[in-house]
Amino acid sequence: MEFGIEDAELENITKELFYRAMQSDWEEVVRICKQHPSAHKAVIPASGETILYMAVSEKEEKIVEELVEQISKSELDALKIGNEEGDTPLHLAASIGHVQMCKCITDKDPKLVGVRNRKTETPLFLAALRGQKEAFLFLNGMCESSEPHDYCRRDDGRNILHCVIDGEYFDMAFQIIQQYGDLVDSVDENGLTPLHLLASKPTAFRSGTPLSWFERIIYHCVYVEDLKEDELPQQSPQTSKRKKILEGPENYRTCMYFGDMIKTSVRNTRMVNTSRTNNHTTNIKYKTRAHQSMNRAQQRMLPPNYDICFEFIKFAYTTMMVFLGFGFEKIKKIKEMKKKHSRAIQLVEELLRHVSSSKYNLKEQQQPSNSSLSDTNQNVKERSSSVKYENEKDEKNKFSHAGSSSETTNKKAKGKNNTPILIAAKNGVKEMVEKILEVNPVAINDKNKEKKNVVLLAVENRQLEVYELLVKRKFRKDSVFRAVDNDGNSALHLAAMLSNYQPWHIPGAALQMQWEMKWYKYVKNSMPPHFFSHHNNKELTPKEIFTEAHSDLVKRGGKWLNSTSTSCSLVATLIATVAFATSATVPGSFNEKNGEPNFAHQSAFELFAVSSLIALCCSVTSLVMFLAILTSRHQEDDFHEDLPQKLLFGLTALFISIAAILVSFCAGHFFVLKDELKRAALPVYAVFCLPISFFAKVQFPLYFDILWATFRKVPQRSYKVAL
Repeated sequence: MEFGIEDAELENITKELFYRAMQSDWEEVVRICKQHPSAHKAVIPASGETILYMAVSEKEEKIVEELVEQISKSELDALKIGNEEGDTPLHLAASIGHVQMCKCITDKDPKLVGVRNRKTETPLFLAALRGQKEAFLFLNGMCESSEPHDYCRRDDGRNILHCVIDGEYFDMAFQIIQQYGDLVDSVDENGLTPLHLLASKPTAFRSGTPLSWFERIIYHCVYVEDLKEDELPQQSPQTSKRKKILEGPENYRTCMYFGDMIKTSVRNTRMVNTSRTNNHTTNIKYKTRAHQSMNRAQQRMLPPNYDICFEFIKFAYTTMMVFLGFGFEKIKKIKEMKKKHSRAIQLVEELLRHVSSSKYNLKEQQQPSNSSLSDTNQNVKERSSSVKYENEKDEKNKFSHAGSSSETTNKKAKGKNNTPILIAAKNGVKEMVEKILEVNPVAINDKNKEKKNVVLLAVENRQLEVYELLVKRKFRKDSVFRAVDNDGNSALHLAAMLSNYQPWHIPGAALQMQWEMKWYKYVKNSMPPHFFSHHNNKELTPKEIFTEAHSDLVKRGGKWLNSTSTSCSLVATLIATVAFATSATVPGSFNEKNGEPNFAHQSAFELFAVSSLIALCCSVTSLVMFLAILTSRHQEDDFHEDLPQKLLFGLTALFISIAAILVSFCAGHFFVLKDELKRAALPVYAVFCLPISFFAKVQFPLYFDILWATFRKVPQRSYKVAL
């Protein structure tokens, strides 16, 4: 068994060394390595890990410092020994985000920052890949190469900006753009830029995250700070101290979070006052930042002098939710979600601001001043280095990958054809579509290889918010909305098609058919008559496509309605029978002298008479509605309003009849109880109604889905997001 030690006498010592390491007896490990310096190069045959690598994986900071100090005195090459994946101890320290161990290793050999593993990943690249911001910023400061982007890229073309966006580490992506602006235009092996990747993440934006009404209130009340461009590359002592406090005992975190919430609210109020007093002293750079923040905000509903009051109301509401116990952890998750959404929008703005002039560029381009000529020359140098890197890589892979050159070309062409605005429109990222159109309105004419533009992709994928944005936006709609794809399909043709993936997360085939019908009519009515083309290349009209594509859904919707109506009509018939018998039975019989009921003047008798009549009328009404559904023709247009409204009306009448028959029974049975048991009547009746409450709990979600789907004018696409 080889451990990398030439002296055979040290084999037993090496075994003892790794045994002590596995037992976490690190003091003995340090002692053995001190006596035998060559043991630092010993490796485990299975994984190729050294003692230093094992100490780093266990996060033994003091042991790592002692081992590195011993290595620096004798075997400095031991720091470069990697495992079977080629990861050195610095790779591991960077991936776990341990800044102190990274500093300890790089102090002895700064060139280790550029060592690559078998995947050609540097420690700087791994820190970005794992989202370790502090370790990345530290290693970034240790880069001494004249071409720093060499540390940030691997052989497949993916760089650190691709990785952090793919991992949704948007705060790191913001800082990377400030340090490596040339990476904005870089592409991976699939021809995708960082803007392409960000457009492929709809849940990173507010438009792709559905929230309930309660969650929306909390979402608007929490305050989130924007990322700042002048952030220091390393943590300040205050930040480190605060982080150490937040990592305290679990039972103190609620108080600490509440104190942090007070600080952010006070800071927000100060920012409002400062922005008013220092508006004229702000330089052009921060004016642009403020202008971008104003574009991200919604339209102001109150004058600016109400900002402090509004922030106080938001703070009071959030505090009340915390003290009342309405999901404290959920409030924190919603705040993190809002932080992600806010940073995603900021990242879009930064990407658009740094992207090359041949693509999406800002409207207002500032000419570089004389003081920034050196920065401009540096950017040119970095861009030329990036091109050089691509050329060298292509030349290197010219002979080894000659058979796959056509495939690589196709992938790059695919990324080039699917521009970021097309991907954003397909995924429903309304914020990105809006930002790109503000920066470059000509992007509305982008088309993919199927000649589908933004409008066609939004309609085809049922992206309501994107389509509404395009309808309301002022530009020439003739060339955009009249566009057709390679098959001659217009937007209305695509709205009539039915894909295998159903975007409407709503129960029942009938309700899905209803929303398909609403979407088709919404697209048709959003433009003037005869605006869309009537026939595609197959000589089919949108109506013919809709009928053919939805024929199976119509059948399944009809079966679902029939089965639901049959079950509900049976219940309605039973209730109608009982209600009729109950209404004909008078509790307490009649008075023989005047023929009036004996309990005619009691409240319970009046309640019995009214509730039994309501139960009879509503049960008969629901029975009629369900019979009307069973005898319906089940045509396409019937699913738009007629059938869902009948089902909703029938279920409403059925629920009312069930409640009324229960009230009627309780009121009539009230006279049976003796006087001494009347106080126990209410709990007895409550227990009696408990099974009916379970039935209502099971059925009400379907009822509210039908209610929401019926009265909503335009269907809403849903994404499943777990908080």
